[in-house]
Amino acid sequence: MTPDRRTALVAGVLFLLTEVAAIAGLALYRPLLDGAPGAGTRALVGVVCELVLVCAVVGTGAALFPVVRRWGEGPAIGYLCARALEAAVILVGVIAVLSLVTVRRDAPAAGGEAVDVALVAVHDWTFLLGPNVALGLNTALLAYLMYRSRLVPRVIAVLGLVGGPLICASAVAVMFGLYDQLSPAGTLAALPVFAWELALAIRLLVKGWDAPGHPQGR
Repeated sequence: MTPDRRTALVAGVLFLLTEVAAIAGLALYRPLLDGAPGAGTRALVGVVCELVLVCAVVGTGAALFPVVRRWGEGPAIGYLCARALEAAVILVGVIAVLSLVTVRRDAPAAGGEAVDVALVAVHDWTFLLGPNVALGLNTALLAYLMYRSRLVPRVIAVLGLVGGPLICASAVAVMFGLYDQLSPAGTLAALPVFAWELALAIRLLVKGWDAPGHPQGR
């Protein structure tokens, strides 16, 4: 197996892992945020999924950076940094969920209702800034590099070029209260990014890279 094929396989697996871990994590810890009793243990399993997500997000950036930097070092560094930023914001949300588990356990004695509400708010803002804003930025950068290099079919890259700005715009709309992030409109705005990551992952796993164009400076 060539190094490029190995990199494509690793990146494909990591992209699929981000999708599975993100969906599973949210499904597991969402009842805790909604105030469901006895959701602490389930939420902790969700936190484990979120930690897997963080590792996968950082891993995709590290795996793809050596490949895409040949078609633009600036955008490639931007992608790597935006991916790291996304992971960092997700970690803040994870800490909020863990803190909320503790507050819920101690609430009868400590009277932590205000803290409870604050921690839910911290998580919700990180959920907006990480999986929407930071994800939108790194999606647009990587899609641009994929479009320029033709390492994957351009129709896949176009999904990212559309999806990245769209999910950022959706985050602004959510920020100003036009609709909720977990609403039909918010879900619809996230679909192109989901399709981009899924299509990219399957392409890398099944076929790997296409014959590249000419790197910058050659």
